[in-house]
Amino acid sequence: MVEQTIIDGNWLPYSFAFLMCLSMLIYGVLDGYDLGVGMLIENANWHEKDRMIASIGPFWDANETWLILGIGLLLVAFPMAHGIILTKLYLPVAVMLFGLIFRGVAFDFRAKVPYQQKWRWNNKFFYGSLLMSLGQGYMLGSYITGFDSSLAGVTFSALIAVVLCSAYCLVGACWLIMKTDNTLQEKSVKWAKYHLVNSVAGLVAIYAVTPLMNKHIFDKLSSFPEAIFYLLIALFTVTLILWLYRLLRKMPMPNDRYCWLPFAITTTIYLFTFIGLAYSFFPYIVPNKMTLLEAAAAPESLIIMLYGALLVLPILIAYTAFAYYIFRGKARDLSYD
Repeated sequence: MVEQTIIDGNWLPYSFAFLMCLSMLIYGVLDGYDLGVGMLIENANWHEKDRMIASIGPFWDANETWLILGIGLLLVAFPMAHGIILTKLYLPVAVMLFGLIFRGVAFDFRAKVPYQQKWRWNNKFFYGSLLMSLGQGYMLGSYITGFDSSLAGVTFSALIAVVLCSAYCLVGACWLIMKTDNTLQEKSVKWAKYHLVNSVAGLVAIYAVTPLMNKHIFDKLSSFPEAIFYLLIALFTVTLILWLYRLLRKMPMPNDRYCWLPFAITTTIYLFTFIGLAYSFFPYIVPNKMTLLEAAAAPESLIIMLYGALLVLPILIAYTAFAYYIFRGKARDLSYD
């Protein structure tokens, strides 16, 4: 009787939804900063470009593992939703994958070509990072609107694509504040200030327009006690943004004090924004059309796959933590010797 209750329980789809959201959140932070560094590289001099690449060199490829895990969980746990979502997002997914290929090739080739030709691959790394960020932002915007292909929906998705690029540049600049020093660190502080203002302005615009683009979100914002939850999220987020702005005005500090704090605060802002977004769609996985329970695979299949997910996830977390521990400290020039 107990076993049958466990198999029939509705907790399985929600557990997979949590694991999927966790994977995408970790991806957004980890690959977000290295995509941001990739876009910021255009504003640096030759030596600074090498140092910036070195700051993400040991991590960037592994960071994308979290995206694979998130999409894999979507496929195995919610196959119906996977088919609908990726079909609707075919074009931006193709753009993102093209940017991913561009980026990977450029990262390796820039270290192996003669110095005089390195600029070409630096440019390709920049454009690859930009394409990936724009593709992800457009996918997010399209998802929020329920895959609305009207002019208003396309414009909203394009707005989110631009804002996401700036948000990635913000977390990338904060990563560089932590991983670099001297002139590059001072430049990174300026980049962080600039993109903090841009990101906040874009975020305010998105918050204002999103309820008009999605009736389900509008209904939640208009309901009690849901509105209280949104208000708390907004207050926490605004407090963190103001704290980050004041901190950046004092950076860099003597003896490199609190160089890690801007990155930590930005990551927390990401967390609250993501929680607010996930709560807005719950319990839907395909906006306004299909709930988590409706899209879920059979409970017997979910039980088996949950064992695999719970085996892989700790290994992936441990590997990621170990890599960041080994390569802690300031970045040094990248070498393949």
